[in-house]
Amino acid sequence: MHPLITTALRAGIAMVIAFGLFGQAVIIPTTAADEVDRFPGYAPFATPYTVLAVLGVACVQVALVAVWRLLGMARHGAIFAPRAFRWVDLVIGSSTVATALAIGAASHLAVAEIPSPDDGMEITGALAAAITAAGIGASFAMLTVIMRSLLRKATALQAEMAEVI
Repeated sequence: MHPLITTALRAGIAMVIAFGLFGQAVIIPTTAADEVDRFPGYAPFATPYTVLAVLGVACVQVALVAVWRLLGMARHGAIFAPRAFRWVDLVIGSSTVATALAIGAASHLAVAEIPSPDDGMEITGALAAAITAAGIGASFAMLTVIMRSLLRKATALQAEMAEVI
């Protein structure tokens, strides 16, 4: 892979990770506090959902670190090495954990009696967002599993070709 491309991709990953850290430290807690100030009935749910959101962002950051490492391997032409599988497995694991967090949030939102200041549309919107996040996370995890099997085949073919040559 061309060094300019990997450098640009790594710069994008670094920016997303930095924004995620800012979101974890500032945006998520501030938003939760603002919602509790706006409607005190949300107070019992603020901390658990804040922790859940921070963990979800952390899952994305873990996957991005793994992609960073895979980009380094691709840059050096070593992507078809057995050590690449641990990074791909890390992406699969983090997306699976994020999906489980979204399923947990959706399940709680579906059955919990959460008071709402208006007609309940906030809860319905949060439930729809959690279900969407779970669907996207599950789809991404399955796609990554498929890509991992393709990587395994390509790695085996490259090893076989190296033996022939």
